[in-house]
Amino acid sequence: MTIENHWLREARHVASPNFNERPPGQQPELIVVHCISLPPGQFGGCDIEQFFQNKLDPQAHPYFATICDLQVSSHLLITRAGEIIQFVGFDKRAWHAGDSCYGERSNCNDFSIGIELEGTDDSSFEPIQYERLSASIKQIWQAYPKLSPQAITAHSDIAPGRKTDPGPFFDWALLQQLLVQPNAS
Repeated sequence: MTIENHWLREARHVASPNFNERPPGQQPELIVVHCISLPPGQFGGCDIEQFFQNKLDPQAHPYFATICDLQVSSHLLITRAGEIIQFVGFDKRAWHAGDSCYGERSNCNDFSIGIELEGTDDSSFEPIQYERLSASIKQIWQAYPKLSPQAITAHSDIAPGRKTDPGPFFDWALLQQLLVQPNAS
């Protein structure tokens, strides 16, 4: 994998309008792992892409009417099949964390990269998702040297009480194991 001009070359690029500039001089310093499924608990289809592009049809599912006016995005989405989709360049501020705090710092969108996994916080993720997540993180580390290998967190950790993802079924130990393995050639 390679990052060129703040975009992962191997990802499918689907531009989201839901981003803005980071504060002046701010580089990514944190990776936030999320999960999402639309409709809730269902996988596949293009609903997540439409949601991140403000194109979700509120008539397509009753739940969509409750979220169709939200403007959110992430930098990456990794589907159940392992496809990586990038919505926002890593140098930009994607709208993924909302009201959030990491350590003493608030507004995590300012300094973080958001990575969504297609899934729910009450079910397991696919092995290919962990493989693609770790490969993506390794490339992000290379491209953004201010990112510490320890600076990976859950959405639930930066927005406790408000968010629960990626949930108790996310295998942090497996992710850490994959992150220390050499890249496949």
